[in-house]
Amino acid sequence: MALTARTVLITGSTGGIGGALVESYAEPGNTLILQGRNAPRLAEQAALCEARGARVITQVLDVRDRAALSAWLREVCERETVDLVIVNAGVNTNIGPDNAGERWEDIEALIEVNLLGAMATVDGVLPSMRGRGAGQIALISSLAAYFGLPVTPSYCASKAAIKVYGEALRGWLAPEGVRVNVVMPGYVESQMCHDMPGPKPFLWPADKAVRVIRRGLERNRPRISFPFPLNFGTWWLSVLPPAISERILRLIGYRG
Repeated sequence: MALTARTVLITGSTGGIGGALVESYAEPGNTLILQGRNAPRLAEQAALCEARGARVITQVLDVRDRAALSAWLREVCERETVDLVIVNAGVNTNIGPDNAGERWEDIEALIEVNLLGAMATVDGVLPSMRGRGAGQIALISSLAAYFGLPVTPSYCASKAAIKVYGEALRGWLAPEGVRVNVVMPGYVESQMCHDMPGPKPFLWPADKAVRVIRRGLERNRPRISFPFPLNFGTWWLSVLPPAISERILRLIGYRG
């Protein structure tokens, strides 16, 4: 049976996948709670949601400010019954065109957003969901979680951590009625994807990715990973001997 979410909270709503998620859930009767750092973009999204008959709440906030994030989430959960939280806020960094390596300040910021911000979001909404024995949390990981790409080591590490974190949460929380899903997209059209070096096979438009994500969430699939050819290939990278996987990556153009 498909699960229908009426009140949806989305972090990182002003990004590529985030924006497409907003458009998908902007339906009559839905309440959308949107977090982002881009105030003008949030205002545009609010107007779009309201024009489509949805109620909308926006919050300009940097998830690296974990005290402010936690306070806002507690307040939201006191006022609203949040059915679905999509933990989507994320950033990327890379080793640079001359292979100089990632800058420490960029690594630190990435971990604060992709990992600590994600965990703080879960921590902020979980008491309410556990208290009522219902709710759903979707953690946006990546196919890069299967095997580290030499051009984006910190990003891959953060997404691998989110994958394992989500899998552990699901096992813990399922008996309490709280559903947890790990979303592992491949390459999806966005500025962040455009800025990432290396080949981008099987690139999907954001609206197509969101259709798959939403269908998987409604069916409560433990892992929502796509597209199939890239999912299959990256999974194999994780099970082959590392020396072979490294050789494959070099052959297809991922060079450190």
